[in-house]
Amino acid sequence: MSQILTSRQAEELHRALIAYLSSNNLPSTATALRAELGLGEDVFDAATAKKYEGLLEKKWTSVVRLQKKIMDLEARNAALQAELDNATPTSRQNKDPVNWLPKSPARHTLQSHRNPITCVAFHPVFSSLASGSEDQTIKIWDWELGELERTIKGHTKAVLDVDFGGPRGNTLLASCSSDLTIKLWDPSDDYKNIRTLPGHDHSVSAVRFIPSGVAGGAGNLLVSASRDKTLRIWDVSTGYCVKTLRGHAEWVRDVCPSIDGRFILSTSDDYTSRLWDVSVANPEPKTTLIGHEHVVLCCAIAPAASYPHLAAIAGVKKPPATSAVEFMATGSRDKTIRLWDARGTCIKILVGHDNWVRGLVFHPGGKYLLSVADDYTLRCWDLTQEGRCVKTISDAHGHFVQCIRWAPSVVKDVLVANGAEGHGGEANGTGKNGAAPAEAQIRCVIATGSVDLNVRIFAN
Repeated sequence: MSQILTSRQAEELHRALIAYLSSNNLPSTATALRAELGLGEDVFDAATAKKYEGLLEKKWTSVVRLQKKIMDLEARNAALQAELDNATPTSRQNKDPVNWLPKSPARHTLQSHRNPITCVAFHPVFSSLASGSEDQTIKIWDWELGELERTIKGHTKAVLDVDFGGPRGNTLLASCSSDLTIKLWDPSDDYKNIRTLPGHDHSVSAVRFIPSGVAGGAGNLLVSASRDKTLRIWDVSTGYCVKTLRGHAEWVRDVCPSIDGRFILSTSDDYTSRLWDVSVANPEPKTTLIGHEHVVLCCAIAPAASYPHLAAIAGVKKPPATSAVEFMATGSRDKTIRLWDARGTCIKILVGHDNWVRGLVFHPGGKYLLSVADDYTLRCWDLTQEGRCVKTISDAHGHFVQCIRWAPSVVKDVLVANGAEGHGGEANGTGKNGAAPAEAQIRCVIATGSVDLNVRIFAN
């Protein structure tokens, strides 16, 4: 039989065997082995035996341990190979942000709020996410790590909406509440409350920073919607209300500014949505969207990337020139989502949700519209297929889903100011990012909040 071990290795093994037999009270077997191998006391004395004691056991256990490690690695390798073999073209497309859609399960489930979550908002630069709740607090999370960073207290009633924005390089967090106030917090100073804006006569249901671009705006403007039937525009640097928009007959639920800050879309309990031109001294509704059969809870302005698909749905031969507002989406308690053109014509009704539609956000890539509702689901509507529902995450949450936001796109090293316009409270999502410059890199990250007290992060 050919030798597997070298003579040196064989000698080591023999000595280890003798040491093992001696230490385990098997002297006659050890002596017999010595005699056969010709290892007398002169060659293999007590001191040498001591040196080899335990060597056999040590080698034996390490072999078993390594064998287990190899088997584990082989199993993992096989699982990864199977995953690769089974990858469908669509799941491979997930590497392509334009086609990415959220999938279950969520990457993180963030738990700490004691009452239903009403709103979420992404920081435009860092991996921070703010969530507001009926427990009167705002919580700041690291959405990449899935960890709670801090809890902000200051409001005396439910927090209904939050938004990051403000002057470039000087991001602020705005929040609004049933306590009739809007508060501004400074993330660079431990989220200190730097200003409180009183003025509304009832609950403030939505708040949004207006992107700079509007007449002399330097990113200092903020718009709020209230149950007092008005919208107000504020200068955050002074705290003054600079304009009050009147026109809705009931509670104003949601608001969404256009990417250039010139227009504002609002929704109301009066079953209508209104598009306002706020660049003029006395803004009046430019267009009124009439068609929903119940309270309109949420809205979103389409990004330019979606114009070709929406123009096709509208039956327009060529997509419109890229003005900031060509198409809009609204969601209602009538369980439908309506798509509108700038003239106020309803171009499509999306039917699928079984309960109130609470939040909308356009995919920055322009191909999809995402919605959340009180039927516990998140739905993805494909605008290249006439708005067909192509994906439903039926277990998005264990209760009503109240808000959705999309993380802001990254422009080279700087982020699109004011990032994703998903909205909470009654959620909305403008594709500021969608209309971002070509080098804007879409981040495949979505946050949702629910009555089940959870914030969920869906990420690639």
